[in-house]
Amino acid sequence: MAIRVKSPGLLTTVQDTGRFGEYAIGMPPSGAMDVFSYQVGNYLVGNEDGAAGLEITYFGPELEFTGDAVVAVTGAEMPPKINGEEAPTWEALQVREGDVLSFDYLKNGARSYLAVAGGIDAPVFMHSRSTYTLIGLGGLDGRALQEGDELELGEAQNGEAQVGKRVDDDHIPTYTKETELRVIIGLASYRLTEESLETFLNVEWTVTPDADRVGYRYRGGELGFVEREQPAGAGSDPANVVDFGYPIGSIQVPGGVEPIVLMNDAVTGGGYATIGTVISADRDRLAQSKTNDKTRFRSIELDEALNAREERRRKLAEIKGSLS
Repeated sequence: MAIRVKSPGLLTTVQDTGRFGEYAIGMPPSGAMDVFSYQVGNYLVGNEDGAAGLEITYFGPELEFTGDAVVAVTGAEMPPKINGEEAPTWEALQVREGDVLSFDYLKNGARSYLAVAGGIDAPVFMHSRSTYTLIGLGGLDGRALQEGDELELGEAQNGEAQVGKRVDDDHIPTYTKETELRVIIGLASYRLTEESLETFLNVEWTVTPDADRVGYRYRGGELGFVEREQPAGAGSDPANVVDFGYPIGSIQVPGGVEPIVLMNDAVTGGGYATIGTVISADRDRLAQSKTNDKTRFRSIELDEALNAREERRRKLAEIKGSLS
């Protein structure tokens, strides 16, 4: 059984939880940008953790099913349609052989996720099926979907029993055009002047068109760096350092303008100072912001970040338990 791609949408890729643990060889994790929506989709259709699904960005695909399947659409408000009839999101749905799943125009958020019982059976590369398009590996031939592609599905475990199950309204996130992101300040925030660090935290930043799986670039202010003689091996940009590792969510400001939050497909290290890191619990909401949306960054301490991560885990466990 397979999914036949009649129209690919703007950017639709196969993603799972990602290939973590390979930073030492310069390999970013890729994987779903909004992990919460991706995980809940798998819970809805009865998949094991880590089953591959589709990440759908801004404009959805048109997909034909060659056999009966159980599916769920989560994430951004991009209303799905089965054979032209609008279908609910955050709910396990039955599709039949020959049915066509399509999507209406995006209303809120940026990325929707399609989970299918059994998962997308793409080849495993370095313990993940996730697509990393920059160098063409993982997923389906290392690229976004194209018209005429066929995606094989794995064997569903208990999808039929899931049909009709729905996530409680209290657990369904809402997406707005204004987002607050909590950050841990560092590793090289000392490179900014005190006034510039305050500016970074007080300015309302605007997401630019350069917002994708590699990184989100923002516009709204200009930051100054402490003057110093650049160390040997660093470049001439005041934001340059000799070398840093870049965790997902780390923030750099080349030239002092347009901060960039590095995302799942970004390089794993380089020569720009990182002034902070968006906490893991907030990256789901970051991934659902889009061009021209507004963002504010709020500095927090490590304890608050750890508590937020634990609360997110608790919520996911509660949802999983309610749907199993």
